[in-house]
Amino acid sequence: MSDRDDPDAPLTWAEFERVQLVAGTILRVEPFAQARKPAYQVWADFGPYGQRKTSAQITELYTPEDLVGRQIVAVINFPEKQIGPFRSQFLLTGAYTDAGVVLTTLERPVPNGARLG
Repeated sequence: MSDRDDPDAPLTWAEFERVQLVAGTILRVEPFAQARKPAYQVWADFGPYGQRKTSAQITELYTPEDLVGRQIVAVINFPEKQIGPFRSQFLLTGAYTDAGVVLTTLERPVPNGARLG
């Protein structure tokens, strides 16, 4: 097994720099009725990277009203993924807990599109 196939192998700095972790603000959230597991459809503004949408299984801890206006952290350079009738354009980040996914947020406002690193 090569390091590339080992999920526990350390990343190189160049590999980490390729991951576009950016700040965005949630604009709109709707229940995703066609999803197999409870989920929301989420639209966010990533400043210079534009508005994008995703599907997120975050219904255990958040209502749509809790989410609109919240600044989040997302990966925006994964390939788009078709989820039923919906096209997901970013990965919303968070931590898995027994109670559900806790979103990765910022401790103070930053411009939409700001890169994390």
